[in-house]
Amino acid sequence: LFLTSFQDLFGVSMVVPLMNLHIKSLGASHTVAGIIGSLYGVMQLFSSTFVGCWSDIVGRRYSLLACILLSALGYFLLGTSTTVFLFVISRVPVGIFKHTLSISKALLSDLVSERDRPLVMGRFNAASSVGFILGPVVGGYLAEFEGGFYQTAFICASIFLLNGGLVWMLPWSEENTGNRVHYQDKGTNSFSAKSNHDLHSKSATGRAVTNSSFFQSPWIQVASVLKKIKGIACSNLWDIFLVRFLMSVAILLYYSNFTLALEERFGVKPLFAGYLMSYSSALGVLAGCLLGPITSLYGHNTYRLLLHSSTFTCVLILLYASALSIWMVILSSTFLAFSTTIGRTCIIDLELTVGGNEASGTLLGVGQSVTSVGRIIAPLLSGIAQEFSPCGPPSLAVGLALVAIVIMNANKQKYCSHGSVKLKNQ
Repeated sequence: LFLTSFQDLFGVSMVVPLMNLHIKSLGASHTVAGIIGSLYGVMQLFSSTFVGCWSDIVGRRYSLLACILLSALGYFLLGTSTTVFLFVISRVPVGIFKHTLSISKALLSDLVSERDRPLVMGRFNAASSVGFILGPVVGGYLAEFEGGFYQTAFICASIFLLNGGLVWMLPWSEENTGNRVHYQDKGTNSFSAKSNHDLHSKSATGRAVTNSSFFQSPWIQVASVLKKIKGIACSNLWDIFLVRFLMSVAILLYYSNFTLALEERFGVKPLFAGYLMSYSSALGVLAGCLLGPITSLYGHNTYRLLLHSSTFTCVLILLYASALSIWMVILSSTFLAFSTTIGRTCIIDLELTVGGNEASGTLLGVGQSVTSVGRIIAPLLSGIAQEFSPCGPPSLAVGLALVAIVIMNANKQKYCSHGSVKLKNQ
C-alpha cells in the first residue's frame, strides 16, 4: 500500500502541472480551462463520500481495484485527447473515481490497531509526499520532448495499471480484519468473554455481508450507501468535520498567494519560492516518519496532539503574516511543515476513533468532501483578502485557525472520553 500510494501521487503529479498548458495548446481559453478545472473539483466533492461509503459496503479490495482501473482509463483517454471535448471526457472517470488514497487509508485503518494507526498513517502520508516531490520534476523533464504530455499521460495510466496488479496480489482479505481484532482482544483483559464473543460474531457477520454485497443489485448498493451517509450526517461528528474544514481553509489561505506575497513583500523571485515550497514538502516527509515517536511522547492522545499542532500552526502562520525578513518566513515554513503534517494525520485518526472503524470509508470520504469544499472557498476568500493587503490571506487564516482551536476546547470532554476508551482498549 505504501508503494501504491507513492506511485499514485508520483504519476498524478507528473501530469497535473502540465494540464493547463496542454488544454491551452488545444485552443481553449483561460475561462474554459478554469471551468473544466472547477467541474473536476465538483465531481470530486460529491463523489468522495459515495465512493468511500461504497467501499464500506462492497469491501476495500473490490472498490480500490475499481477506482484504480477507472482512473487508469481516465489517464489513458487523457493521453489521446487531441481536442477539448476529449480532454473533458477524460476527466470524468478520474473526477468520479480518483479516491484511491482515501480507500487505501480506510484499508490501513482496518488492518492496524488504533494505537498504531497514527504511526502507519504518518508513514503512508510520507510515502505519498515523496511521490508528490519527484513527480513534477520527471513530468517537467518529459514535457521538454515533442509529444511529452501524451507520453506523460500514458506513463501515468501505466502506473495505475501497475498499482491495480499490486492490489490484486496484495496478501489481504476481509478475514484479516477479524484476525487483527482477535489479537487485539487477546492482549487485553478489559473485555468480558461475552463481549469478545459478540465482537467476533459481529465481525464474522460483517465479513459475510461485505463479501456478498459486491454481487448485489446496484440499486441495493445505492440504497445502502445512502443509508450510511444519512447515519454519518445525523451523528455527532459535525464539530470534527468543522475543525477539519477550518484548518484546511487556513492552510490553503497560507499557500494561496505565497509566491506573489513573497515577491511583493521581500522582492523574492518565484524560483526561490518554489525551492522553499519543495523544502517544506521534504520536511513534511520527515515529519510523517517521526509521527510514531511523537504520538508515543503524547501517550497516544490524539486529541491533545491535534490541539497542540493546530495551535502551533496558528502561531506559525501569524509569524509568517507579521514577518519582517525572509529569514522569519523560512523559519515559519520549516516548523509549519511539521505541524500541518501532524495535524492532518491526527484529524483523520480522531474521525476514525470517534466515528468507529465500521464506516471508515464513509468517514474518510466525508472528510475528503469537506476538504474539497475548502479548496473551492479558499481561492475566493484569498482574492477578497488580497484586495486589502498581501498579508490578508494569512491573517484571515489565523482567525479561522483560532476558531478551530476554540471548537476543540469547547468539545474537550467528548474527545478525551473517546481517547480514554481508546487507551483502555489497548
